[in-house]
This record gives sequence, structure tokens and C-alpha cells, in this order.
Amino acid sequence: MKLVIAPRSAKSRKFPITLDLAGTPAAVKVEDVQAAIAKQFPQLYPDRQRLTVEKVALEAGKTLADYGLNDGDSVTFKDLGPQISWRTVFLIEYGGPLLIHPLVYYLPSLFYGKTFEHSWMQTVTYWMVIIHFLKREYETVFVHRFSHGTMPFRNVFKNSAHYHLLSGLNLAYWVYGPWNAAGTAAAERSDALVYGCIALFAFAELSNYHTHVTLRNLRPPGTRIRKIPRGYGFDWVSCPNYFFETLSWLAVSILTMSWSAHLFFAVAVGQMYVWAVKKHKGYRKEFSDYPRGRKAMFPLIA
Repeated sequence: MKLVIAPRSAKSRKFPITLDLAGTPAAVKVEDVQAAIAKQFPQLYPDRQRLTVEKVALEAGKTLADYGLNDGDSVTFKDLGPQISWRTVFLIEYGGPLLIHPLVYYLPSLFYGKTFEHSWMQTVTYWMVIIHFLKREYETVFVHRFSHGTMPFRNVFKNSAHYHLLSGLNLAYWVYGPWNAAGTAAAERSDALVYGCIALFAFAELSNYHTHVTLRNLRPPGTRIRKIPRGYGFDWVSCPNYFFETLSWLAVSILTMSWSAHLFFAVAVGQMYVWAVKKHKGYRKEFSDYPRGRKAMFPLIA
């Protein structure tokens, strides 16, 4: 069959082109079309391609017949630009705080012009942050399975800014400063408060990890299969991983009582809620038997 690849931009010098594909629309898959385009233009590898029919994106694994395409029809092509894997993006994002926090914590003279003894609050906060991001790096390498393999390379800078600046430099500089050093009134915390925050953080981190493992086990390796997640956390909300991460940063915010921690908490929770609502709506649209009682992110609330 023949398939016309039309450009999204009228200024394109490569397209339109006509592909001669072996098979019927019911046999030719989207990835066959992508491979044929990449064969003619090697720089346009499949992850860099976006193919649409009437603004509906074609998904790998489906056939042309699934989109009502027949011999001689056309699809629209968009070059997404150079790509980078999501796994690499996550490693870069979480690597920022893992570099910034030790630098600020262990080299105070570099950032504050003097040395001082850290308070218990500062030390506990430091290890909370380090453990959180080490866990995230571990999950990126050994737990997560990504439904989308890549993203535009230019987005890595925007995505990393949230972690490198807000949870990295912003949090580290204002929490580990001499105004919170040992012996200062600002650093005084009761044992009950400190141990309570540690307990909340540990519960949240372990629960968050459990939900990530549940999501991993839903998707066999090398596939993009989607199923309804069930079990611990998922009986309450669609995105318990976001809810439990909210509790982790709530523990940090309460422990530090720092405006910088409150700022990161507000921004992070707001962003996670936006993602949760989007995923919640996607689940309900995709699965007709999706549990109606679930909320998006906050149990019994929203």
C-alpha cells in the first residue's frame, strides 16, 4: 500500500513523500511507517517522529487500519527534534540535589564565609534529602518502566531547574545556613517533633517505593501495556505515589520551618496534583470499569 507523509510545516524541504509499504492497512503497523521514514532520513529516528491523523497521534503497536487509513491516504509528520531518554533525564534531575546538598552542607565557608557546627535539625534534614534522591536514582535505574522512551532534549533544562534550583540550591542554602546552626534559637526542635518527622518521612518513602513497584509490575518488560493499578494506596487514589511524596516533603517542611522548604513543598505538590488529575482522567477515560470511588491524589478529597 502507499501512504503519503505530509509535513506539518509548509516550509519543509523533505516532505511530502510517498511510502510504498508492504502489506494491507490491517497488517502495517505504525512502527513500520516510522522505520520507513527513518530509512530515508536516518536523522529522523522513530523517537523523533510524531505522526498524526486529524490531530490524533499514531501509537506504536497499532495498525494503520486502527486509524481508518487506507491505500493512498496521508498522515501528518512533525519533527520533535533531538531526543533524550526519560531515564537519563531523571538521572540528571535527581543528580542535582545529590551534588548541591553535600557541597553546601560540608563546605559552609564556601557559601557562608565561615564554618560552624550544624544543628540536629540540619543534619536530619540533610539525610532526609539525600535518602530521598538516592532512592529516586535507584528507582530510575532499577524500578521504573517508561511508557514513553524519550523527550525533546531542550526540555531537560526546564525539567532540571525545578530540582536543581528549588529542592537543590534554594533548600540547601537556606536550611543549612549559620542562622540554623547548633545553639541558635531557630534550630531548636523537641525530640517528639524530630522523631515524628523522621517517622512520617520513613513511612512516606517506603509507601512511595511500594507504589512504584506496583506500577512496574503492571507492565511487562519491553511493552506499553496499561492496566488498572490496585492494592496498597491505589484503593484510595489514582496516584498514591504523589500522595506519599507529598507526605515526605511535608515532613521536611515541618522539621525545617523554613520558607524555602515551604516554597518547594507548595510548588511540588501543586505540580504533582496537576499530573495526578491528568492521569486520573486518563484512567477513567481508558478503562470503563475504573473504580469510581477513587480520587486523583488526596484520599477522600480530590
